[in-house]
Amino acid sequence: MSRTIIVSNRLPTKVLRTEESLTFQPSEGGLATGLGSIYRADGNVWVGWPGLFVQDAEEEQYVTEQLAADSMAPVFLTEAEIRDFYEGFSNSTLWPTFHYFTQFATYEQAHWDAYVAVNEKFCAAVLAQTGPDDIIWVHDYQLLLLPELLRRARPEATIGFFLHIPFPSYELIRVLPWRSELIRGMLGADLIGFHTFGYMRHFLDTVSQVLGLSAINGQIEVEQRAVRVDAFPMGIDYERYAQAAASEVAKEHEAVYREALHDVRVILSIDRLDYTKGIAQRLRAFELLLQRYPEWREQVSLIMLVVPSRDQVAQYADLKVEIDELVGRINAHFRTIAWNPIHYFYRSLPLEELASLYRLAEVALVTPMRDGMNLVAKEFVASKADQRGVLILSERAGAARELSDALIINPTDINQLAEAMHEALVMPEEEQIQRMTVMRALVKRYNVFSWTRLFLNQLAYTKMKQQTLATETLTPAPTNQLLDAYHAASQRLLLLDYDGTLVDFHPNPQRAQPDQELRLLLRALADNPRNRVVIISGRDRGTLEKWLGDLPVDFIAEHGVWLRAAGDEWSLFQPLRNDWKRELRPVLELYVARTAGSFIEEKDYSLVWHYRRVDTELGAVRARELLNHLSFMTSNTDLQVMEGNKVLEIKNAGINKGTAATRWLSQYSPDFILALGDDRTDEDTFRALPPEAFTVRVGSAPHSSARFHVGSPTEVRQLLRKLLG
Repeated sequence: MSRTIIVSNRLPTKVLRTEESLTFQPSEGGLATGLGSIYRADGNVWVGWPGLFVQDAEEEQYVTEQLAADSMAPVFLTEAEIRDFYEGFSNSTLWPTFHYFTQFATYEQAHWDAYVAVNEKFCAAVLAQTGPDDIIWVHDYQLLLLPELLRRARPEATIGFFLHIPFPSYELIRVLPWRSELIRGMLGADLIGFHTFGYMRHFLDTVSQVLGLSAINGQIEVEQRAVRVDAFPMGIDYERYAQAAASEVAKEHEAVYREALHDVRVILSIDRLDYTKGIAQRLRAFELLLQRYPEWREQVSLIMLVVPSRDQVAQYADLKVEIDELVGRINAHFRTIAWNPIHYFYRSLPLEELASLYRLAEVALVTPMRDGMNLVAKEFVASKADQRGVLILSERAGAARELSDALIINPTDINQLAEAMHEALVMPEEEQIQRMTVMRALVKRYNVFSWTRLFLNQLAYTKMKQQTLATETLTPAPTNQLLDAYHAASQRLLLLDYDGTLVDFHPNPQRAQPDQELRLLLRALADNPRNRVVIISGRDRGTLEKWLGDLPVDFIAEHGVWLRAAGDEWSLFQPLRNDWKRELRPVLELYVARTAGSFIEEKDYSLVWHYRRVDTELGAVRARELLNHLSFMTSNTDLQVMEGNKVLEIKNAGINKGTAATRWLSQYSPDFILALGDDRTDEDTFRALPPEAFTVRVGSAPHSSARFHVGSPTEVRQLLRKLLG
């Protein structure tokens, strides 16, 4: 039976050192909550760092035994690794870069070396816990290299990866000297998850720009696998916060706060100390509110809770000083004997006290400069049982993609934030209830447990799809089955792609004409009255006519645009237009001018950009750029951009080899079908055919709808010769 192995930098339990001994304290984090029921289930385990430097082998043994009893396996880090891997590369290179604060990022080779070493240490620890059938779920930016390291050791393993922080645009990732290694590390997973579609889009663009790998419907073909990329917005334990807010303890705390505040209305701000959270901007906006709307003086207070975090690091220490000074200045300017504008606390609070603040507040300020998701916004919503209260939310928090009934603001726009606070304070109760009801329903439905189930279900589905699409090599046994079926059939349909299937690719496509051996082979097959031989190609009809038109074969040209049965005239699959070429041809000409060796092929109803003769790396980069350019220009049109083998083709949507092959099937009702093809365009043919058809992918394919594969056009010809035997 397969088990689930969860891997994250930190374990869900913190090990703390006291004067007498080591103590174990459970983590309150959302991840620990969401995965608690999973890692404690039979045989499952959570692998991670216990949160402190363990001094000797005896202590290691003690910690390991204590954690093992609660389904955890520790990875012990040295003080140097904590400094260089954790504080160094993870939090001084990746954290600022991924949150768009590149001015704080450092690029130390020693930090990178430690990052590699610790990811390798985690790999060894995971492998020690994992069997071949186990599911491995890796979490977050500290372990970006781990999926690939695990993949190398266990090529068939089921591996998921989830990033809990934003994934930035390619323009920021390209600054990192180790960008290729990091992206390849993530692509070791079978399923890669992000909080939002925006982060997913940035990742796919980065994969395209950095590694030259394209994505179709969120799938990236990597060597012999298809990696799926998707968005999975993380939720909270809704019932836990709703129950905490309804508890007697929370109500008692709220009563104490209310007595101290009298009738003053409350705006709430809760954050960890971090430059990504926009705390200073929030304070300036509150100051502007009091300046612009004097009527709120002595009527509204801001309760600001800042949870300590890394305040020994320079940027965090500077931020702490800035916050202290801002709070001091604003309070000094506006305070009266009976009223304090800002109540500032620099500490963490237990859940019930936190819930009492959520109950107390009429307005919550969740305005980070960048945030992967931000669960505080969802906690506030879950705590509002009376449906009253207003959430002001930064458009740059992942939660803004879901909680659209909040007041969405730009966190750098101090004026907009001040106005949003005013709007929230004067918002009619009816509107508050309307907005909060919608948000509560969403937060309740998409909780952390549904997030966990959804990711693991998708991971299982992705693995199943990989295995389903894994083609079987056409060995002697299936070859004999194919030959037996062929000889027993009275009506046979042979659908044969041309380039890469019947002939090898040539740097100059016009020089890939058929040799005498191929012509004789096709004629012999077509002369058999029980056979219908169809050349189904992306080539233009003129070239196919010139090369093979004298043979008694049928043609499907330009990926299904033109059709011709043997001896008949050419006909269009359906009426098409080609006036779009005038607009798009200049784009292709621009890329020809920029890319030595590329050229344009013009067909009746399509344009093709060829880059087979281009330097491999340059061709991959230019193809990605052109694909993005054309995809943008053809969106919301009846055109599509198709990727083939070293080509990009613009054509009318809805017509492909599969739709054309279906027409032949309906006309001739064969009792034996053989389809051979080598690239994505042939997948349409394979999918259109009945399951009993013999579909064969040519060349190396990470996954295919074909049942079988062979290595090369040479093997294709050997197979076709056997049909004549």
